[in-house]
Amino acid sequence: MRIDIITVLPEMFTSPLGCSILKRAQDKGLAEIVVHNLREYSTNRHRKVDDYPFGGEAGMVMTIEPIDRCIADLRSQREYDEVIFTSPDGETFDQPMANSMSLLNNIIILCGHYKGIDYRIREHLITREISIGDYVLTGGELPALAITDAIVRLIPGVIGDEQSALSDSFQDNLLAPPVYTRPADYKGWRVPDILLSGHQAKIDQWRYEQALERTRRLRPDLLE
Repeated sequence: MRIDIITVLPEMFTSPLGCSILKRAQDKGLAEIVVHNLREYSTNRHRKVDDYPFGGEAGMVMTIEPIDRCIADLRSQREYDEVIFTSPDGETFDQPMANSMSLLNNIIILCGHYKGIDYRIREHLITREISIGDYVLTGGELPALAITDAIVRLIPGVIGDEQSALSDSFQDNLLAPPVYTRPADYKGWRVPDILLSGHQAKIDQWRYEQALERTRRLRPDLLE
C-alpha cells in the first residue's frame, strides 16, 4: 500500500513515521508513506498556499491551485483508490472503515489547515471526507496520522501476531476484555482465576462476557 500525505507541516510526520509499527511496515516494504510539502507546489514567490476568503469572513483559506497541482502530479504517476480530506464535518472514522481501507492500494490524504480549503477542492478533487471526532484541531496532520496508523497496522505481515489485530476493540463492535500478565498476584491484587485455569473454552467465554459487560457499561451506543 502507498499513502501520500499532502501537508503544509511535513515536519510533524518525521517522528511518528520513523518509529514503531509504521516504521516496521515501511522497512518491510509493506507500506510506502510519502509526505509532500504543499508549499513546493505554490507558484507564489513566497510559497504562500493561503489567501483571504471571499465575503470578508475571518481567517485564511487554503488556495486551490497548489492543491490541484499536487494531486494532479501524483495522479499522473499512478491511480488512486481514494483522495481523502481530513475534515471535522466528514464521516466519522471507525474500525470497519479502517478494515476496508487497509485493502486499498493507493490513497492520498490532504491535511486541511487555517480556516479550511477552497470548497471547489472538495467538490471536484476529493473522493472522501473523514473526521476522527466532533472537535476541531489546528490542522489535519494529527487525523492523517491516526488514519494512517489504523490502516497500516492491519496490512498482513505488519504486526507479528496478526490474530492480535483481529481481537482489538471495535473489531466485533465490542470493547476489548481486560488483559493481565505476570505476576499473578501483586500486593494481593489477583488475576482472575479463570485465566489461570488452562480451560480455553471457558476462558474464551469469560472474555466475551467481559467484553460485552464493558461495552454495555462504557459504550452502550456500540450495541444499538
